[in-house]
Amino acid sequence: MINILFAATAERWDEYRDLLHGAFAGVDYHLALDIPPQDVDYIVYAPNSEVQDFTPYTRLKAVLNLWAGVEKITGNPTLKVPLARMVDDQGLTQGMVEWVTGHTLRHHLGMDAHIVNPDKAWDAVAAPVASERPVTILGLGTLGQACAAALVSLGFPVTGWSRSQKTVPGVRCLSGPDGLQEALREAQIVILLLPDTPATDNTLNAETLQLPAKGAFVINPGRGPLIDDDALLAALDSGQIGHATLDVFRIEPLPADHPFWDHPKVTVTPHIAAETKASSAVHVIAENIRRSEAGEPLLHLVDRDAGY
Repeated sequence: MINILFAATAERWDEYRDLLHGAFAGVDYHLALDIPPQDVDYIVYAPNSEVQDFTPYTRLKAVLNLWAGVEKITGNPTLKVPLARMVDDQGLTQGMVEWVTGHTLRHHLGMDAHIVNPDKAWDAVAAPVASERPVTILGLGTLGQACAAALVSLGFPVTGWSRSQKTVPGVRCLSGPDGLQEALREAQIVILLLPDTPATDNTLNAETLQLPAKGAFVINPGRGPLIDDDALLAALDSGQIGHATLDVFRIEPLPADHPFWDHPKVTVTPHIAAETKASSAVHVIAENIRRSEAGEPLLHLVDRDAGY
């Protein structure tokens, strides 16, 4: 009997329960919200769960995160077993590709000027074609690579940057501190898809925000701490950055008095760029438990040292 603890909110249990039972069909298992800690083999986990001390889970084999982000759990000193993050190609990845592509095209085509045009201005200036609009993606993990492939297919010249060197078809790939400077230099659209780690905090700051082309667009569906808020506001006010579309923030929900809400060059979306779809995520969870029981490596295993 495999004992699986579902450690997440009640609404997530309602969403996942029947789907997980279907994914585990044919397996001798017990899945519940409440199992004695000493009997738990696996925890299906959301970092906002009440479970924060893993010490009592003495026979625990792995923790399977429901979220792509793991920054709220990687530093937990009581977690001694493998941790797998969620990679959901059918839900999370596809949703992110659609959101990033949509906002990239919105800024590329200058759609805001026509959608909101109270002065009825007839400004008959066509946008450049995609090949004339260099895009930089910071972060070449699963989501970054998928978004890069979509933008390359539309004809955008895409540069990608990551901590370690990657190879992505059709993308100029850079890495390291010097590579970051080069990746940002003269970019007209900058998309942030880095994880939240101490090394990525304030990746866009007063210095690096001066590197893109004047009037460049910033799109952040990654993590709020990737951007120095005050530096971004200053860059927007000076015209160095033309507009910022932000889906993630240091504090969520974004406080009502935060200057992003009222800034004319900021679009706020409420952390909706992409979400894990339970219907596909349950198969990722079931496959990882199968692999663990068979002695095979877990999929999407988190590197604790790197933080993702």
